[in-house]
Amino acid sequence: MTVKLLKNLYFRLPILIKLLTSVLILMTAFGILIHYVEPIQFPTIFDGIWWAFVTAATVGYGDYVPLTTTGRIVAIALILSGGGIIAFYISTISAATIQREQNLEQGKIPYRGINHFIIIGWNERTRQLIEHYIEKFPALQIVLIDRTLDRVSYNEYPIHFIKGDATEDDILSMANIRMAQKVLITGDTSKLEKLADTWTILATLAIRGNNQDVFIVAEIFTKIQIENAIRAGANTIIRPNDFLSTLFFHELSHMRTATPFEDILHILKQKQFSHMKLPAELENSTFKDASLLLMSQGQLLLGYVRDGEYVIHPKKNQHLKPDDILLSLIDW
Repeated sequence: MTVKLLKNLYFRLPILIKLLTSVLILMTAFGILIHYVEPIQFPTIFDGIWWAFVTAATVGYGDYVPLTTTGRIVAIALILSGGGIIAFYISTISAATIQREQNLEQGKIPYRGINHFIIIGWNERTRQLIEHYIEKFPALQIVLIDRTLDRVSYNEYPIHFIKGDATEDDILSMANIRMAQKVLITGDTSKLEKLADTWTILATLAIRGNNQDVFIVAEIFTKIQIENAIRAGANTIIRPNDFLSTLFFHELSHMRTATPFEDILHILKQKQFSHMKLPAELENSTFKDASLLLMSQGQLLLGYVRDGEYVIHPKKNQHLKPDDILLSLIDW
């Protein structure tokens, strides 16, 4: 029963462990054998084992050499058997390394780090954002979750890629969502805006269900879905449509011959409008107090949304209410 149990345990081991175990057993057996065949030439068992490894690995230091015919027959048997198993072990390690690199590029390897940023969805904005972070914060660890990409080369983008649907718990677990610091959910521009927002809200619910404390930034296309995204657990809502509409209005209504649209894009290319539920510590505070607090966090407070109405640049002593949604300009 014991032998059968050990046999079953052996066959359940990973291939590398099984090969290493076989190498150790075989080299030890040949080391013991050569010690007893030629005790003068190999005074200790360890000397025999050393000779077995050096010979099977084709290193051949020549410090221990069998002199008798029987000893040389043992050496031939070692070369024919041990050399092959060590070569197979080394080639298996090489193949496993290559396979792991391929799995990493194909998004099949779980992420084990902590305090990382998770970006969901690959598009041109995501690419620019990743390049921006790599340039300014090279130590920041970024995990990208996307279901459309087939592979991401680490040499081109030093990020950890996870292929899959961010609404699934298994995919979020692979990205180590429980230890993440922030999450950005980008909208899928290939879908209808309503469908894209619905998926974003589902992803927000899944993320919040796995991590109650992670900071979630969600991109929402339609105004009507902002409240739903906040209820789902998003801390900040980004609406690219607001930003673009403002720029279009500025361009169409501007009468100068210059190109203010391009000027604004140059200045604000790393900015986006953000909708954020009023933090508890700012309830009943003035617009001025909220502006100073957000400014210290790198955000420019523009106004707020109350009862579905946008209030832009209110009076500085205007008090904020618990259900207000802050409208600010943040780094993208």
